[in-house]
Amino acid sequence: MKKWYLGVLGLVLSQWVNLGYASYSQSIQPIFTHKCVACHACYDAPCQLNLGSGEGLERGASKDPTYNGGRTTAQPATRLFIDAQTPEGWRNKGFFDVLNAGQPQASLIATMLELGHQRPFVPNSRLPDAVATGIKRQDQCPKPGEFAEFAHKHPHAGMPYGVTGLTDDEYHTVQQWLYNGAQIDWQPWRANDIEKEQISQWEAFLNQEGEREALVSRWLYEHLFIAHIHFQGGDQKHFFRLVRSRTPSGIAVDEIASRRPNDAPGVRVYYRFVPIADAIVHKTHITYVMSPEKLAHVASLFFSEDWQLDQQPGYGVYSRSNPFVTFSAIPAKARYQFMLDDAEYFVRTFIRGPVCRGQVATDVIRDNFWTFFQAPEQDLYVTDADYREQVTPFLAVPGQFDELSSVLSFWSIYKKKRNAYEDLRRNRYQNTQPPDWSHIWTGNDQALLSIFRQHDSASVRKGLLGQIPQTMWLMDYPLLERTYYQLVVNFDVFGNVAHQAQTRLYFDLIRNGSEVNFLRLMPREERQDILSDWYQKSGKIKLWLDYTDIDTRTQSALGIGNDKSVKSFGEALLHRFSKINARPDPINRCQGAHCHREGLTVEAAAVEQSLSRLSARPAAGLKVVHHMPEASMVRVELSDGTREIYSILRHRAHSNVAFMMGESLRYQPGLDTLMIYPEVLSSYPNFIFNMRAKEVPTFVTALEQVKDEAGLRQAVEQWGVRRTHPQFWVYFHDLSEHIRERAPLEAGILDMNRYENL
Repeated sequence: MKKWYLGVLGLVLSQWVNLGYASYSQSIQPIFTHKCVACHACYDAPCQLNLGSGEGLERGASKDPTYNGGRTTAQPATRLFIDAQTPEGWRNKGFFDVLNAGQPQASLIATMLELGHQRPFVPNSRLPDAVATGIKRQDQCPKPGEFAEFAHKHPHAGMPYGVTGLTDDEYHTVQQWLYNGAQIDWQPWRANDIEKEQISQWEAFLNQEGEREALVSRWLYEHLFIAHIHFQGGDQKHFFRLVRSRTPSGIAVDEIASRRPNDAPGVRVYYRFVPIADAIVHKTHITYVMSPEKLAHVASLFFSEDWQLDQQPGYGVYSRSNPFVTFSAIPAKARYQFMLDDAEYFVRTFIRGPVCRGQVATDVIRDNFWTFFQAPEQDLYVTDADYREQVTPFLAVPGQFDELSSVLSFWSIYKKKRNAYEDLRRNRYQNTQPPDWSHIWTGNDQALLSIFRQHDSASVRKGLLGQIPQTMWLMDYPLLERTYYQLVVNFDVFGNVAHQAQTRLYFDLIRNGSEVNFLRLMPREERQDILSDWYQKSGKIKLWLDYTDIDTRTQSALGIGNDKSVKSFGEALLHRFSKINARPDPINRCQGAHCHREGLTVEAAAVEQSLSRLSARPAAGLKVVHHMPEASMVRVELSDGTREIYSILRHRAHSNVAFMMGESLRYQPGLDTLMIYPEVLSSYPNFIFNMRAKEVPTFVTALEQVKDEAGLRQAVEQWGVRRTHPQFWVYFHDLSEHIRERAPLEAGILDMNRYENL
C-alpha cells in the first residue's frame, strides 16, 4: 500500500512540476543563500553541509565535524573546492549524497525541508527546550536510510533548523526542482576586464624569474592565502583567492592542495588568482584590496634595497616553525611595513580566523582591549642586524608535531625559547633611549585597533572603541609575525588536540609579550602594580611559572603620571592620535551632556543619548548585564523612513586570562559592562531588538529595571525578534545590508548558529 501511494504521489508531482522548471542558479541558490547559508557555511556548517554553492550541495554531508577539540588524531582535510573536485571524490572522503536526484522521497534535502514545513513554530514564540541551539549542540547528520528514526526522535529538527522556515512558494520551488532531477546549472562568475588586467599584472610580478623574486613571492603568498582579495575598480561583489598552481598564467589553474600554505609543493609553483565561487559569509570574509598603486608600492618595498639570496630555503619542519629564519634574506623593514600597511587585515586573520572558534580558543584574550604597533624605526629587530641575528633562533613557534605524549615536552622547549628571547629583548631595550610617543606607529588609520571577545568568538575594528580598557597590546614585528604564523599559517583546523593545545598555549605567551611591551610605556614605578592587576589571584602563579620578568629599570618618556597610568595613557592616546582614530566614540566615552555623534538629526541624537545610559555601568548596579547576550543588535526605525543599527556588546571581566581551563573560576560577573556602538560589530549576532525611535527611552528604562531573566523576557516579548518571528530573515539580513551601506567590501552573510532562544 505504501509503495502504491508513493508511486501515485510521485506521478502526480512529476506531472505538476513539469508545468514549470526551477533553475538552480536563478531560483534555488537564492533560497539557500537567504534561508540556509547563515548556518550552512564554512568549517562549522552542520554536518559539513555547505549550501553556499552548487559544489557544496553536490559534495553533500559528513558525520565528521571539522571542529573537534578532543580528537586524538588529525582528520583528512575537507576544504570545499580544494580537497576534492567531484561528487565521487567527496564520496571517497566519506561524504554522502543529500540530493538523490530523481528520487526525492530519498532526498535528505527534501525530507528535512518537509519535516520543517510540517511543523512550523508559533510566530515569535520561544523555541521548545528540546530544540537545542548554539555551537555546542550535537549534530545528528542522518543518512537517507536513517531519516525515519531521526524524524521520530527529533520532530522539531526539520530545516531550516530552529527558525522561521521557507515560505510556501519557496518550499514548493525547491521540491519542484528536486522532483525534476535536481539539475545544477551553477557556473562561477568570471573576472571583468579591469580585474583581468590587474590579475595579469600581479601574476606577472609574483611569477618573475629570479631567486630573490621567488622568495618574496613565497612570503607574500603565505601572508595572503587566507585573504578575500578585491581588485580596486572591479565589481564590488567580486573577490579572489591567491593559490599555488601547477600551471602558469594563461592555462587553467591546477591548485596544489597542500594542508598548510607552507607545506612543500612538490612541483614548480605558479601563483594564481581564482574567483571565490560560493556565497560570501562575513565570518570568513577577511578582505585585502589590490591595485596598480599597491603593486608598485610592494615592488618598491621589497626590491628597492640591494639584498642578496644565496640559496632558497626549504619547506621542512624548521622552516615552517621559524619564518624569521626562512625569510631572513628579505629585509625585515619590508616585511614589517607590508604587514603594518594593512594591520587590520592581519590582526583579523588571527582574531576572526578559524583558530578563534569556541570558548577555550578565545579565553586567552580579554573581552575588550586596544592594540597598536611599534614604529619600525624604533623596532630593534628591524634596525639592528646584530640583535636580529642573536634573537632569531628563539622565535620559532610550536605546532609542527602533534604526538599526544610529547605535548608538554614540546611546549616546554618553545616556552624556554620564547622566554630566552624576552630576556634578551628586555636587556637590549634597556640600553636604548626611553620610549616616547614616537615609538607608536601612526602610518595610517589601521594603526589603532579595537578587539572584542564575545565569549566564543572575537572581532576587530580599526579605531579606538569603548571605554579605555584595562589592558592594551603593543605589538612589534616579532610579535606580529609570530602571531600570524602560529594562528594562521601553521594552524591546522583539522589537527588533533595536541596541535590545538600547543596553538592555544603559545597564544598565551603572545598576549603576555604584547602586554609587557605596552608596560614599557607606563611609569616604571607603576608597572608591577599594573601587571598584578592584569594577573590577579591564580594569575600570580602563571607569572611565576611561565613568564619572564618585566623591565622596571627603563624610564618612560611619555610623561604619563603615576595615578591611574593606563587610563591617563588612553586619554592621551585619544587626544594625540585623534586624526587617525577611525572611530570616535562619544556614546561610550561621553565627555559632557551630549553623548552622541555629531551631525545627527534631533531624533537620532536622542536615540543615542538614551542608549548611552546603558554603557559602561558595572553589572553590580545594572542587573540586566548578567542576562544580556554577548552581542545584541538594536534596530531603530526613524520617522524619516531610515533605520540605524546598534551593537550592544557584553564585556565579561576576569581576574586573569592566563589559563586554558577554568574560566568560570576567574570570572568577575559584578564587573561586567555593556558597550554600544552604531555598527554591526560581530559576525555572530546573538539577538535582535527592533523598535521605533520614540520607543528607545522606554526600552532603555525597561532594561535598567531588569532584575532577573524573567525581566529580560518581558523586554523580549515587546521588542525582541525571536528565531520564530515572521519577519526574522528580513531583520537578520538587514544587519548585513547595514554593513554593505557603510563598507560595501566588508559585507557578507552573518552567522546565526549563536542566535539565542530568549
